[in-house]
Parts: sequence; C-alpha cells; structure tokens
Amino acid sequence: MKKPGLVVVISSPSGTGKTTVCRQLIKRYRDYQFSISATTRSPRKTEKDGVDYFFMTTEEFLDLKKAGMFAETARYLEHWYGTPKAPLEKTVNQGKIVLLDIDIQGGRSIKKTMPNAVTVFLIPPSLTELKKRLKGRHTEEPSSLQMRLKKAVTELSSWSYYDYAVVNDELKSAVKQIHLIIEAERHKAWRLADKKYWKKSTRRLLGLG
Repeated sequence: MKKPGLVVVISSPSGTGKTTVCRQLIKRYRDYQFSISATTRSPRKTEKDGVDYFFMTTEEFLDLKKAGMFAETARYLEHWYGTPKAPLEKTVNQGKIVLLDIDIQGGRSIKKTMPNAVTVFLIPPSLTELKKRLKGRHTEEPSSLQMRLKKAVTELSSWSYYDYAVVNDELKSAVKQIHLIIEAERHKAWRLADKKYWKKSTRRLLGLG
C-alpha cells in the first residue's frame, strides 16, 4: 500500500544543526525531499541559489508574498524567509516526505495553515555547545553571534509548541529518531484513510476487485 506524503517541519535555534539533519535524512531515505526556502539574505560561501535557498531581493520577496505564493513567511534578523507553496503541495501529492528547515516563527505558521504537518523541535545538548557550533561556522561577526545566542535562549522555550522534541547531541542518533517519528506518523490510520486510494487498496486486499 502506498504511503501518504507528509510535510515535516524541523525547527531549532540557529546553530543547532537542523540543516545538517535534513541533509542526512535526504541522503539516507530516497522518498525524502528538501523544501527550498526563499530568502532575502546574502548567500554564504558554500551556498548555491536554487539548491540551498532561492536568493532574491526584498522587493522580489514582498511581491511574491503579496501574491500569496508562500505557505509561510517570517522575518529573522532583518531578513525575510519563506516557503514557496506550489512545489510543496506538488511533492506531497506525489507521496514524498517534504522536509522544511525553517525557524520557530515559520514552523508555527506552517502548523496553523497546514495542521496535518508534523513538527519537530531540535534541541542543542547545551548552550555551551551551541555557542561552540556557531563560532565554528566562521560566518558570524561578534555582534551577530551575540544576537543569535540571545535569540536562541528565547527560542528554546518554544519546544513545547511542537509535536516532537529531539536532542541533537549525536547526529546519527538524531537522524534515526526523526526517521522513526516520520514513519510512525505515515502509518497513522487517519492519514491512510484520508487518501482516495484507501478504498481501492482495501478491496484489492480482500479480493473484491
């Protein structure tokens, strides 16, 4: 029986490793796909347009926002981020798992507009480790680093609004836990019963046509 598609939101304070976790899930499981977000911030050295993000000007972003082309939008540290709606819906309808690597504000917005989405909050093992990871990026100015750490403390209190919470202490373990969560969600009876193929598949299983 074909499994249903699913939107999975993975959020965390900056530097907790949500992008790395998403990439590992996609690498290990063939029916997982990454939802590419749009942003008005400048690309980092290793980032490519159309692969990591859709990079655009603020004017371009706001025009698309006004036209209703985003499933959610959020502003973070003076930059806009958003999830394009059309490719998201298309991929889910194909029975794929769509991973959304978005911040807390965006994650809560998705849950409001798409209540069937599964939300996972990734927690750092400690604030000391989070600070170490942010410094290890070598992409932050001291003032920006302090802003992100301050914001992280505030954001950590948002974990209770999510369906699941996973501590990203060891990457392999965190990836496995999230995969098990997703598989359990895909097998919930109400998700299967919500699909048109359910009656046909059941009849075939019972030898009724």
